[in-house]
Amino acid sequence: MSKRALVTGGSGEIGTAICRRLAADGFTVIVHAHSNAEAARRLAAEIGGEAVAFDVCDAEAARETLEALVEAASIQVVVNNAGIHDDAPFAGMSRAQWDRVIDVSLNGFFNVTRPLVLPMIRTRWGRIVTITSVAAELGNRGQSNYAAAKGALHSATRALAREIGSRGVTANCVSPGIIESRMTAGLFDKAAIDRLVPLQRAGTPDDVASVVGFLASEAAGYITGQVVPVNGGMT
Repeated sequence: MSKRALVTGGSGEIGTAICRRLAADGFTVIVHAHSNAEAARRLAAEIGGEAVAFDVCDAEAARETLEALVEAASIQVVVNNAGIHDDAPFAGMSRAQWDRVIDVSLNGFFNVTRPLVLPMIRTRWGRIVTITSVAAELGNRGQSNYAAAKGALHSATRALAREIGSRGVTANCVSPGIIESRMTAGLFDKAAIDRLVPLQRAGTPDDVASVVGFLASEAAGYITGQVVPVNGGMT
């Protein structure tokens, strides 16, 4: 029986690439979505997985859904990919903008990962991979909320890795830079990318998915508590 992997935000471009990569690597993939459940169902059908829909900010909904999934069969890999932008200069940022970005990225990590940690420990094998951002290290104008959330995930992951390493469970972050997507289309022209990225190109969702696939594999069993940059040399 293949190992099961849950990917939050699986219906987005990076999430879709991750789901396809893990499925190609032999995992049974659970594609999570919130507002785009139909896209998650289509992707799950394509890759032979299953789809779930819940708000990662809703702790009770996450717990109930995940407990039901684990009761059916173990989940050995979780990829925390769900996240949002809501940019504004700090002086003009509303409390709602701050709270929402923190809630999805940071509280969502807690709400999704916590119910899965003990089941992973019981099986003595698990992989927790969290998608963060180069913004956590460099900072981006207008993204103090996003940078704060992603930076906190780096710290939480390092602490978690120390707690669970002896149980055969690893925890790592993947930190993308400028990745080609609908979200970034038009934000960076070629001159900007050449200036910011030593490799002088934007990354692709598959670039991110390749690293996630490795960290989820048996081969990465001695890597934990790390932040792996996928940014073309920006840091």
